[in-house]
Amino acid sequence: MSEKKNPVSAAAEKAVEKVRGAMRSGNEIPGAPGPEAVPVEEPTQPHGPLPPKADQHGPQTYSPTGQPTGAPQENVAQEGAYLTTAQGARLYETDHSLKAGPRGPVLLQDHHLREKITHFDHERIPERVVHARGAAAHGVFRAYGSAAGITRAGFLAEGVETPVYVRFSTVLGSRGSADTVRDTRGFATKFYTQEGVFDLVGNNIPVFFIQDAVKFPDIIHAGKPHPDREIPQAQSAHDTFWDFVTLHTEATHHTLWNMSDRGIPRSYRMMEGFGVHTFRLVNAEGATTLVKFHWKPRLGVHSQVWEEAQITAGMDPDFHRRDLADAIEAGAFPQWELGVQVFPDSEDEMFEGIDLLDPTKIVPEELAPVRPVGLMTLDANPSNYFAETEQVAFHPGHLVPGIDVTNDPLLQGRLFSYLDTQISRLGGPNFAQLPINRTHVPVNDMLRDGMHQTAVHRGVAPYRPNSLDGGCPFLAGADTGAYIEVPAQVPASRKVRDAPATFADHFSQPRQFWLSMTPTEREHIVAAYTFELGKCWNEGIKKRALNVLAHIDPQLCSQVAAGLGLPVPEPSAPPAVVEPSPALSQLGEEWPVDGRIVGIVTDGVSGLEGVRTVRRAVLDAGMVPLVIAPAGGTLDADGDPLTVQRTFTTARSIEFDALLLAGTPAPAADGYGARDAKADDGAARASGVEPRLLLMVTEAFRHGKAIGAWGRGAAALDAAGLPADAAGVVSGEEPEAVLRTVTGLLGGHRAWERFTPAL
Repeated sequence: MSEKKNPVSAAAEKAVEKVRGAMRSGNEIPGAPGPEAVPVEEPTQPHGPLPPKADQHGPQTYSPTGQPTGAPQENVAQEGAYLTTAQGARLYETDHSLKAGPRGPVLLQDHHLREKITHFDHERIPERVVHARGAAAHGVFRAYGSAAGITRAGFLAEGVETPVYVRFSTVLGSRGSADTVRDTRGFATKFYTQEGVFDLVGNNIPVFFIQDAVKFPDIIHAGKPHPDREIPQAQSAHDTFWDFVTLHTEATHHTLWNMSDRGIPRSYRMMEGFGVHTFRLVNAEGATTLVKFHWKPRLGVHSQVWEEAQITAGMDPDFHRRDLADAIEAGAFPQWELGVQVFPDSEDEMFEGIDLLDPTKIVPEELAPVRPVGLMTLDANPSNYFAETEQVAFHPGHLVPGIDVTNDPLLQGRLFSYLDTQISRLGGPNFAQLPINRTHVPVNDMLRDGMHQTAVHRGVAPYRPNSLDGGCPFLAGADTGAYIEVPAQVPASRKVRDAPATFADHFSQPRQFWLSMTPTEREHIVAAYTFELGKCWNEGIKKRALNVLAHIDPQLCSQVAAGLGLPVPEPSAPPAVVEPSPALSQLGEEWPVDGRIVGIVTDGVSGLEGVRTVRRAVLDAGMVPLVIAPAGGTLDADGDPLTVQRTFTTARSIEFDALLLAGTPAPAADGYGARDAKADDGAARASGVEPRLLLMVTEAFRHGKAIGAWGRGAAALDAAGLPADAAGVVSGEEPEAVLRTVTGLLGGHRAWERFTPAL
């Protein structure tokens, strides 16, 4: 396997070291639900609300019109020691309604009941039609200054630091769906710049299913659960999705990315982001350039394997949002480098034969390298999910001077759709006044009234020109920071419902993607297509899908056809002749291990000193150690106590990036089938080894994860039937030496040598 270079630029290294220094200031084991230890008895001494945890903060305190208030964040949170009504009247009781006697009917005059129930009835707002399931974090973006020659956007000037709020999401599922489904992920960033809000609203896949926004309802209706049964939830393995994408072959490129490992990320922290569309930048002299935006994660682009993702969806449907929040709480702040691919703003808006206005196409990085322009660090969790993550409103039309849109027909439609959606979801046109959406610069927009208006406007002339308000507000010019659209030439033509001829090529780039994959990644793509199409009921749809695959690659088509038990079709034209793009493959690089989860298995009695040593070394390496033992509580309580984070009842292999075996526990006291079906393995019990440990070890091995053992832990490898010389399996006498080797393996994410490709 050829080696690749970590694309995060040298300009990021100082910031990376700063973050490493801050990491150990976080909680060693993240996940504490509150800022203080909880007593056994209910507290009765009145006091005010506890502060948020150290890893949390809310939106910065700006007024509805963008003025910094200087108010501490606690001033916009609840305060006071006593329960009150919404108007501040203290309440003496909230467990019983006001009734006509203890057994009598409830009285209509119970104002507290009516207020409490009415507010509860209206707590939920309509969830997003797409991207309903999300997680988010606060952070900061620091510009390198390398974009100064191509844009006058102030937040991209050298050394400028800009607050950001980033929301990650799945597309198809409802708010209650699982995180690890196979799906496209949203990657939306709100920059609170000193020239207004800029929203970069993208995905973890650089292309989209459709070329024109008029078809967006079609692809989403096809991907959503079937309307008659409302199943299946949050997945594309069903007839309506495949019916649409096989009839509408411009979706082929995005579908192939979705069937690759990109469709099941390991973590939001290990996921690329793309602006998808081509944007137009304007520099200080008025010269224009076309660009595509890229987010490159410092931890690399990694994925789960399919079985692992399925287990995760059942064991921990909140896996991705928990991973993001825990990493930030632990001080392992996620980072991405923002980069741009730069193209001449030519009249035909083409580059190397690729139409830059076609959102189903990429420009390979070998043709147009990604130039780093800044580093984003997420360093704080939200303090309230609803107020921030649920109410944050993104819009591609939130632009700043120096950044403009192009005539990409998908982007053009999004400029209408996003604004319309926010008005519907958030109850009116004043959604920008919600704290998480407030700009950090002065607002004087002459927009008035409407539902949920929280600004108290002054003046008598919300129109212009006016003289009653002294002529205010005045128009700005280019020299005073006005946003001025690029006076681009509009093609002289007739009104038509059509697309450029260059949009008609639906197969050459999917073939390029396929040829760019390693054999292991190709195996995963074959498996994904076979599973998804195997879940379809209609044989005609399966055959149609095979016809699409035949135009990408004969080997891909034949392997999927074999799995479906169907004949291999002949393509109507031979596959395109294209060059692979190595940058599209996820494998072959070495990456930092910050925030990786390492499970340390102990029998609870022997080798505890080695457990302590390794646990500390894991922390020092910027990772998170979780001690797994037969029972909870603390180990060696009379000496240097070790806290148990997981038992064999609560642990499963999917949670860990690597396993370290410091012992081979016997079956635990709760290890029988009536209590935990995972323990119902007679052969394992007969061998004297905890069955759930063997399940954990064999799953981790099957999923390509690093496994290390020393001392009595080596017996678990034998009991699980794992070869001592297998790829990614490390045995030794010294715990720290074993950990060093395992840490090195984690840099490559998995022991890919264990997967023997047939292709």
